[in-house]
Amino acid sequence: MSAADPTGQQLLVVIDPVARRVDGESVRIARDVLCGGAVAKICLPNGPQETVRAVARRGRRRIVVIGDDRALLRVVALLHRKGELAEAPLAWVPVGPPHSLSVARALDVPPGAVAAARAVLEGAERRLGLLADEDGGVVLDGLWVPAGSSGPYAPGVPAPARPWWRPTARGALALLSRPTVRHQARAGCAELRVVADGVLLAEPGQPVGRVTVSAVDGLAEVEVHPLGMDGPLRCRARSVTVSGPGFRYLADNRSRGPVRARTWTAVQEGWRLVLPSAP
Repeated sequence: MSAADPTGQQLLVVIDPVARRVDGESVRIARDVLCGGAVAKICLPNGPQETVRAVARRGRRRIVVIGDDRALLRVVALLHRKGELAEAPLAWVPVGPPHSLSVARALDVPPGAVAAARAVLEGAERRLGLLADEDGGVVLDGLWVPAGSSGPYAPGVPAPARPWWRPTARGALALLSRPTVRHQARAGCAELRVVADGVLLAEPGQPVGRVTVSAVDGLAEVEVHPLGMDGPLRCRARSVTVSGPGFRYLADNRSRGPVRARTWTAVQEGWRLVLPSAP
């Protein structure tokens, strides 16, 4: 435990075992920076149950995860199951190979152990949106269905700007286009039914190349790519349900399923994360 406390912060630093194994030097640097700037209790769990016990005994300490996307998502899922996610302050020092840090990039967590650790000590807490499903799962960045589909961008990779979205008097849901269908079945497509806030976007018999959903401004941003249409259907909604014959999906770049149906609901300000302060 650090004896220094210039910021008045008390931290529970959970260091993922995978991070310790793949990049011990970055872990050591991050730990030294954190311990030099706050009262830090270090937790070195060797398994999920040790993480559960440490989080349960955190008291008023802010949880700091040192590890990759999966390490953060495990702690987030744990807090969500306990009903404590919205009020549990979190911070993150991403450590791992680039392919394991796509969520960190999407959330604008600084790369590099020193920059990320300093952001933990000097940054500002932000309340962020998420997607919650009916089975207790959460999605921080985004998801797409089916898991094997391809497209111009994937969850974890910044998507292009969307000038098509404008708030309308209709409320949360605004469909902007529904082009005519010119399809024939092909590999990689799925027969899906997609409903956003009660509005049907796709139905069986109209193969879908992919569906993407992300949490934006307290709503679920939905994009449906039916096969053969000139362009995708796009909207924002409070919830979206996808159903079909045993489909898989990627959530925060992790494969989930198969499931026959899943509903995601946008949760505004569903969790708290320390990020660098605005310049």
